[in-house]
Amino acid sequence: MAESKSSFSLERHPLDLHFRVVTLTAREEVAPNYVRVRLEGDDLYGFASPGSDDHMRLFFPDEMPDTVEELRAAPSREYTPLVWAENWLEVEFAVHGGEGVASVWAANAPIGSKIGVGGPRGSAVITGTPGSWFLAGDETAIPAIRRFAALIENQPARIVIEVRGSEDEIPLDAPVTVEWAHRGDAPAGSALISFIDGVTDTPGDDPFVFIAAEQQIVKPGRALLGRWGVDPKQAVVKGYWKRDEPEYHAPH
Repeated sequence: MAESKSSFSLERHPLDLHFRVVTLTAREEVAPNYVRVRLEGDDLYGFASPGSDDHMRLFFPDEMPDTVEELRAAPSREYTPLVWAENWLEVEFAVHGGEGVASVWAANAPIGSKIGVGGPRGSAVITGTPGSWFLAGDETAIPAIRRFAALIENQPARIVIEVRGSEDEIPLDAPVTVEWAHRGDAPAGSALISFIDGVTDTPGDDPFVFIAAEQQIVKPGRALLGRWGVDPKQAVVKGYWKRDEPEYHAPH
């Protein structure tokens, strides 16, 4: 029997790497531990992020240096661009109590503060139309889930997000009702892992699967692909962060 052909593919595209200097112009608390910031600057002209799961690197120097080399030496973390236009960019941060360099900056930096933006340096772009969608992640994956959800038309879909509790549920514009998994005081990722371990039926035919959370999600996420017979090349399963390793970043 001939193998059925998928209606979509996930194609990787390299991008020219640019470094930009931007200014913090606005901050909004979306939930108690989640903020959205607006960054502005003429350096953002030409900024592009074709893939919903793109990563850019934000650099947090004490003072903006004179050279790119000095900027690249500053503490940095990776984030997904949310929305942007000619000279502005919005980014969402899970602040997690404000202990890491990015969390502290996102929650407390004065308006007018400057940081650096590097990338994205590559994109994975969906071409064609998936027959269905399964999007799952923790707080750190919400920007990517927002962007993927905007691509869903009338296909069957399931969206699952782990947060600490009901107060951390975030308004999300999606064509289906978001399912929230509450971990309480359990380790990050535990509620989502339990959910994924218990999933049996696919949301529909020919699904696109996106799963991203703490690194421990990778093994159960890949097991789900196996149960559903999904080609890993047609899916995204990532550890977006790793417990006790603040410098860790997900593979591209």
